[in-house]
Amino acid sequence: MARGWRTVARRPRGRGAPLRLESVPCDLCGPTIVEPLAVGEDFEYWTSPDAFLAVRCTTCGLVYLDPRPTVEELDRIYPPEYHAFDFSEERFGLVYKVRERLEARRVLRWAGGLSDDAVILDVGCGDGFHLDLLRRYGRGTWTVQGVEPDARAASAARARGLVVHDTVLADADIDPGSVDLAFLIQTIEHVPSPVELLQQVHDVLAPGGRLVVVTDNVGSPDFRIFRSRHWGGYHFPRHWHLYDRTTLAATAEAGGLEVESIGTVVSPVNWVYSLRNMLVDLRAPEWAIRPLSLEGSVALAAGTVLDSAFQLAGRGALLRGVFRRPGS
Repeated sequence: MARGWRTVARRPRGRGAPLRLESVPCDLCGPTIVEPLAVGEDFEYWTSPDAFLAVRCTTCGLVYLDPRPTVEELDRIYPPEYHAFDFSEERFGLVYKVRERLEARRVLRWAGGLSDDAVILDVGCGDGFHLDLLRRYGRGTWTVQGVEPDARAASAARARGLVVHDTVLADADIDPGSVDLAFLIQTIEHVPSPVELLQQVHDVLAPGGRLVVVTDNVGSPDFRIFRSRHWGGYHFPRHWHLYDRTTLAATAEAGGLEVESIGTVVSPVNWVYSLRNMLVDLRAPEWAIRPLSLEGSVALAAGTVLDSAFQLAGRGALLRGVFRRPGS
């Protein structure tokens, strides 16, 4: 077990055979020395019986999963019930309505100053939740489109009437220099090489075009409290890279982008799931675990109040980085 947890022989709780895993270097430094941070399991979906190791590069500080599942295992670690494939009002009720209002304000604020004919791209758009907000609440003259490599999520987005390229950005039919604003909302942590992805975003952005990145914050209080095993931001085994302000800025610069600003955003999710993961590990009764989920409006409200207090000190649960392609 990681620091703070005694070594205990446990029966594997996940489904099926072990995943095929591969060892990987630091995305910023290449092969280097790392220190172990956490050992955890797929507490949310139990897609395999494996335990996973999160490490930190001792050179640059990047946190990443090593070893991690091979790309051939993606369909398995993202099961059909994965929340990003169907974040709908029918499934999430009040939580959907509240998040819809909050996220609409955020994306419209980030889109401030765009021209009437602006092109907006959401990379890793999932079921199209944020694109739909831009289409409904933004300017009707904007061109909004997404990129989503998972066919299930892309199909859900198209069912909303959205334009979505069901492939990776490198293979999407998007003209170089044609995008005025790009989003990576809870996406960068999922990809094999964030530096390579940001280089690709750089190429499709127009000179002076902006990229907004939202991702989990390893500089947050929830990370410090739960880092040894249960932190919700690990999202074992689906989050492959995790950032603080320094490593996010370094990743953007390695991708050819200029840093405009890096701040934090309020989110209750990692607080709620950190507690949930701990209770699951302690074999707590189901009635105690069930409210700690994306459907649990009371737990999410409490987490929002708690994280809002830390946000006042610039230590919210999520990072928000705004980057720009050099040029006029």
